[in-house]
Amino acid sequence: MAPILMLGLMAGFFYAFSVCVMTGLDAISPDKAIAAMQAINASVRNPVFFVTFFLTPVFAVGASVLAFAIGDTRSGLFMAAAAGIYVLAAVVPTALVNVPMNEALAAIDPAGVDAAAVWSNYSARWTFWNTVRTLTTTAALAVAIFPLIESR
Repeated sequence: MAPILMLGLMAGFFYAFSVCVMTGLDAISPDKAIAAMQAINASVRNPVFFVTFFLTPVFAVGASVLAFAIGDTRSGLFMAAAAGIYVLAAVVPTALVNVPMNEALAAIDPAGVDAAAVWSNYSARWTFWNTVRTLTTTAALAVAIFPLIESR
């Protein structure tokens, strides 16, 4: 149950950014949007987020191993697939795209750049990749839940 809850938390986290946070930031002045996103990115670096983000695949693999150990091969395969989807389609894009973009944005002084151009380029690309993370984490959640629904 823990990996399902954790996948749900991460899917919701990503979802909120794509449908609310980024559209809200797009509605304010670019210099303020940059400053707000810098603050948001700094605040995300906290133990609660790290545990949820990084331990989700660990818990999913653990649940998969336990399922295999008790002979529930089907559930084990689905949970392993959920872990794989999450790592490949959420963790990897985070590491390769979103975090480097956040680090580059953190180094910017909104008053010293063309804030409109910086924010436009950042927001569109960041939101696209965040939406990928939203959809794939939601898919991983569905895969993890499927054996529970299907067995009824």
